[in-house]
Amino acid sequence: MRAPRPILLLAAALLGLAVAGARVASAAATITIVNADGAGEGFNDATPAAPVGGNPGTTIGAQRLYVFQHAANIWGGILTSPIAIQVNAKFDPLTCTATTGVLGSAGPASLVRDFPAAPFTGTWYHIALANKLAGSDLSASYDINATFNSSVGGVACLPTGWYYGVDGNEGSQLELLPVVLHELGHGLGFSTTTSGSTGNYNSGFPGTFDHFLFDNSTGLHWNEMSAAQRAASAVSCAGLAFDGIATTGAAPARLGQAPVLTLTSPPGIAGDYDVGSAGFGPPLSGSPVTGPVALVNDGVGTVTDGCEALVPGSLSGQIALIDRGTCGFVVKVKNAQDAGAIGVIVADNVAGCPPAGMGGTDPTITIPSVRVTLADGNLIKANLGSGVSATMWVSPTRMAGADGVGRLRMYAPVPYASGSSVSHFDVSAEPSLLMEPAISNSLSNDVDLTVNAFHDIGWFAGVTGIGDAPPRVAVGFAGFSPNPTRSASAAVFDLASGENVDLSVYDFLGRLVARVASGHMTAGRHRVEWNGRDSSGRRVASGIYHCRLRTASFTDSRTVVVVR
Repeated sequence: MRAPRPILLLAAALLGLAVAGARVASAAATITIVNADGAGEGFNDATPAAPVGGNPGTTIGAQRLYVFQHAANIWGGILTSPIAIQVNAKFDPLTCTATTGVLGSAGPASLVRDFPAAPFTGTWYHIALANKLAGSDLSASYDINATFNSSVGGVACLPTGWYYGVDGNEGSQLELLPVVLHELGHGLGFSTTTSGSTGNYNSGFPGTFDHFLFDNSTGLHWNEMSAAQRAASAVSCAGLAFDGIATTGAAPARLGQAPVLTLTSPPGIAGDYDVGSAGFGPPLSGSPVTGPVALVNDGVGTVTDGCEALVPGSLSGQIALIDRGTCGFVVKVKNAQDAGAIGVIVADNVAGCPPAGMGGTDPTITIPSVRVTLADGNLIKANLGSGVSATMWVSPTRMAGADGVGRLRMYAPVPYASGSSVSHFDVSAEPSLLMEPAISNSLSNDVDLTVNAFHDIGWFAGVTGIGDAPPRVAVGFAGFSPNPTRSASAAVFDLASGENVDLSVYDFLGRLVARVASGHMTAGRHRVEWNGRDSSGRRVASGIYHCRLRTASFTDSRTVVVVR
């Protein structure tokens, strides 16, 4: 994965109902940036600047405002609303150091519930989304409040500075455009209104987002859980997911294959383990690197940290297990490579969630390496006496950033990270997603899976022919996930009303393979698993299969790939 990056924090929502106004726009959403800066600061900074990267502004302030309105126009061209959206925006000094900092924060200016046409009763909606759904202006004030870091570019605050172009050519600078797109995303609805630290609802009611926050350990959504369960879910590492059908259905086309460490022996620890990938050496691929695991011993100090040279040939044909600490990742991996290792597993030395990547640069490193948690490292060490065999690769059946059934993981680290936890996609997603908690230079003007999440929470209700899946208020079907699959796979779909349902799998010639579900189902969300077997209980062969969902009012067919 990636080295640590500047953090993007979400502002706390401002609460309250506002009186109705009358800001009416066209079907496409009109989003206007309102300059809240004082004279000579922020958007009004008169420091001369040369036009850059498609930005025609000739002052720092003008360039900032151009980027903001450019981001607003991108969202406005995607979303639909009859009510104009106003963003109260300004630049102020925010928390920052020379290497990391808060780039910006944003949230809804107000929340409303139980308005006409609200899809969920007793549920808070961000005001911009509520206005769209109600078809009328429920607030005479601003819809989004946004504050961005004016200190960026100073000696003590991320001195590389902002890049004000809109062409994605930021080089070593921080491109402002994806940060603005990200923060507007929060203000438009990509955030929970519930406290992740306490689990308490805002004024006793869940938010729209809570209906799609799914906890894998309890099998419940946040709107179905107790406050204590929600607080535990917010620090569940990889246990929290977003299960909107549009987002889940679009994920396979967006996400890459997940890097994994597969232990094949001894049987008691066999299975796939989450890893962080290295930013140096060859990346993991579909060509597995397999071998016995050996714990290093460099003979000095903490002998398992691999910081000193190892005996040449002592790791020939083996995957080295090395403890984190004392020296850099590249030093450890290079020492193992010089001793003949074919791969390296670096085990964390403190407890935590599945780790992020390993940074560093050394063009002479030619073997792959991964990072595992302290718990997983200890598990491997405890079984070395029985002979541990491992495979380092990218799994063809798992997506980077998704759980085992294809739901997007949400960011739920330990300890809880105020402003970042829960209301962001997890950092394990590859390629990087706009709504992760930190910026990546691979991001620019692509809103990726955020638009699919907006499908799920209601932004496209009543609109047909837009996006990768129908809105949640209708029958929705995104096929089976994970896809491709090795064994079990699950289909998630919503019914607007109770109907007779037939969900079946067919081979490429149209022959029935298995009837997965048949009979009457009530309105609401349903999740049905297919075990990868035919109607006689036999495992189906590798290949392409068709899964068809049929009701009295709806028929759709998707493909699922089985890999054995």
